[in-house]
Amino acid sequence: MEKKKKLTVSDFLRMKQEGRRLTMLTAYDFPTAVLLERCGVDILLVGDSLGNVILGYESTLPVTMEEMLHHTRAVRRGSRTSFLVTDMPFMSYQISFELTIANAGRFLKEAGADAVKLEGGDENSLSMTNALTRIGIPVMGHLGLTPQTASLGEGMKVRGKERESAQRIMEQARKLEQAGCFSLVLECVPDRLAALVTSRLKIPVIGIGAGPGCDGQVLVTPDMLGLTQSRVPRFVKQYANFSETAVTAIDAYIREVREGSFPAGEHSFHMSDEDLRHLEALD
Repeated sequence: MEKKKKLTVSDFLRMKQEGRRLTMLTAYDFPTAVLLERCGVDILLVGDSLGNVILGYESTLPVTMEEMLHHTRAVRRGSRTSFLVTDMPFMSYQISFELTIANAGRFLKEAGADAVKLEGGDENSLSMTNALTRIGIPVMGHLGLTPQTASLGEGMKVRGKERESAQRIMEQARKLEQAGCFSLVLECVPDRLAALVTSRLKIPVIGIGAGPGCDGQVLVTPDMLGLTQSRVPRFVKQYANFSETAVTAIDAYIREVREGSFPAGEHSFHMSDEDLRHLEALD
């Protein structure tokens, strides 16, 4: 497949104007990043969802800066030209402007990210977004269901179904755009609300469980490949079932090892008969 040039924030704005849909998938490790870049995915997201799908946490809350930096570095090594966004984990951008700027800077300087993503549209998130964009750190916003704070409200449910909450999402989206966000993720909101927000903003809106009216889509890669062991959300389309393929392969490996048919000759290294006879003659 032909190698794509690295996209920029300006490219994303132009793609929205031209009506070209953006593709975004999560990546947490080197081999996944290599595959996604090979396929030409526009944006790779090192989501703090790695807490659930990679590290085995029950939520995203325990994910640390060091864990996010570690996985972002791995993804960057596997994706030289992909536009790379990384989530700022819980409590990495809520304490102070100084800490927020320092943490975001580490993702760009130490891990090779091109942008960071912040959840929420409250005054704190808006202030931190504005502080980052003013010094040239690109920020992607995230509204609707925000997993880092889901336990404080309605839980992991659709947001914006009622008039008041829908209006709040629309207002926060506009404010995030004004604060300098180059793009916005809408998660688990009604499709017509997402389409309306998308039409009102100049920046690209990327949906996850937000219907087809957004400027692009994002999914958690293990979910769409059938690698997630728990139940996947309703909005996920599974394009493959790698778990079943893996189980079949592992079962075959166990059977062949136990019966002695693996490794065969083609999987082994060999020495000459003469050298073997010499070794066998030694005391």
